Amino acid sequence: MKFKEMISQRAFWKSVLFLGLGFLIVYDIVSMLFEYGGFDFKTYFTQRTEDGKLFRFIAGQLLAAFAYGFIIALGQFRAKQKKDADK
Repeated sequence: MKFKEMISQRAFWKSVLFLGLGFLIVYDIVSMLFEYGGFDFKTYFTQRTEDGKLFRFIAGQLLAAFAYGFIIALGQFRAKQKKDADK
């Protein structure tokens, strides 16, 4: 399966979405735990979105989620393709 065929599949984009969202949740929770020593959602998000940083925070989160999800999904689909070719 070529790259264009792979990214044209609906399953690929579902994987990108779910892997990206999973990454965001885990990343934000781990960051919060390291910075505040516990679950302090209000302070965590307030500090990241105050003083006009809301757009930067959202854009950064979306870009990071997309990049992670795309790279991991691409690797998974390539591995599956290679496994199917070896059969």
